[in-house]
Amino acid sequence: MVDRNDSPLAEHLPQQDREVRLLLESGRVLEANALFDEVVSGMPPGEDDRWRRATVLVHRAVVAFRLSRIPLALELAAEAWVELDAERPEGTAAAQTIGMLGYLVESIGHRRAALDMMRVSVELARRAGHAETLAHCMQRLGGTLNMRAAEAPADDAKRIFAEARGMLDEALSLVGNGFLHRALLAAYSRSLAGLGELAEAEELAQRALHLNEIAEDRWGLAVANWVLSGVRRTQGALPAARTLASRAVAEADRVGDTIMLRRVTQDLADICADLGDHVGEAEALRRGMAAGGKILDTLQEALGQALEQRRLAVQAQRVAVAAQEAAARDPLTGLVNRLGLERTAPHLIKRTASRGRVPWLVLVDVDWFKDVNDDAGHAAGDAALREIAQLLRRECRADDLVARWAGDEFVILLVDVSDERTEAGPTVAERIRAAVHGHDWRLVLGKTTRPPTVSIGVAAGPAQLDQLFTAADNALYRAKRQGRNRVEVQPSTGDELNTRAASTLTTR
Repeated sequence: MVDRNDSPLAEHLPQQDREVRLLLESGRVLEANALFDEVVSGMPPGEDDRWRRATVLVHRAVVAFRLSRIPLALELAAEAWVELDAERPEGTAAAQTIGMLGYLVESIGHRRAALDMMRVSVELARRAGHAETLAHCMQRLGGTLNMRAAEAPADDAKRIFAEARGMLDEALSLVGNGFLHRALLAAYSRSLAGLGELAEAEELAQRALHLNEIAEDRWGLAVANWVLSGVRRTQGALPAARTLASRAVAEADRVGDTIMLRRVTQDLADICADLGDHVGEAEALRRGMAAGGKILDTLQEALGQALEQRRLAVQAQRVAVAAQEAAARDPLTGLVNRLGLERTAPHLIKRTASRGRVPWLVLVDVDWFKDVNDDAGHAAGDAALREIAQLLRRECRADDLVARWAGDEFVILLVDVSDERTEAGPTVAERIRAAVHGHDWRLVLGKTTRPPTVSIGVAAGPAQLDQLFTAADNALYRAKRQGRNRVEVQPSTGDELNTRAASTLTTR
């Protein structure tokens, strides 16, 4: 089985990340997908090691792309790109990160930026003075140049293959064994074949094939078979070329390498056409189109632009959050506070309404909270509020805004509900009420004669925040009057608002 621990990346990646890549390169895609779910649920290294964090994020983005999880790949890449913009790149981790990001944007079709990134990674690795990292960055760039040359007109192809050959030759002098050596052998043999040096190309490709078979490295097998197929085709041995190209397609498909798969399926189709094998040609073209369907040609540039826009959005969001976090966050519960609610809610309400959807506002008040403080003490009361905050988070979606308004009052804004008739607000409110009512409070409050319950008022939009709030407060007032530990719903947010609640936002 392929051993990724000999890769220069190994020192920068957590063990589970390396295991996912190992499974993927071995063609065990289902297992890789399952383990990847566990991996992405955990956080990469913290801010104290920015470049290592960026390396892990980009590596995960590449894996996500190979697993056809395109939105996640873009999200991870954008977050990593923000890290890259934070400070001047230096060192081996920066070289690896920028090189991998170049490979990813090449895969999604944002090709103008890809080669520039890979060239920068080579220069960073050269300055860092780490031989294996330099060889790894050269292998990415050299392999990409080979792919570009295979698609280029004959005159341009020779020039590009020559550049790749020089780079890969230098890289081979830096490493003598392991995964990277195998990858470089295969890539170098492809450059030689492209330049017409068939005997040496075949010798090196056969050696790479043998080493990758021993290691069960499916990606390396795909490249080696592709090279040997090209050699046989140039020699006129078309049946052998077709067999080797078919093997290359199968291996590239197993590891989910879109760039490789699209290239080798086109070559297989051309070989089948030369043989008059129209069934084989059609099948190869079908597989190539399927690979292209992963990222449609017409959308490739748009995806690159989306990645750039997402990167800028994440960057802007981080700056804004850093400036506002202390002022907009409740230190006791960790929830958004009143200021944070008033800053964020109008935008969420407007966005939800613009999509023709219904915002709901849920106003929660802890019943008899003064008694909790009197019976168990203020420290226990604070612990109870933290516990209620956790229950609120649990019963709401990630996109919903959960805030501590003041004291023992909480506000939840449910956004993007498609239809008021779905009764999303009352449903969530009842879940919250039941969760608080049924919670085991003994660990927090000890033995108490009156465990906390909540009264809840609910109102639906679309409306302004103050209108939603006053409507929900009307409903909360009824819940209190009718015995507490219950949910009441305000039927409308129109003009018929109770005068008691008209000045709520300025007096509470």
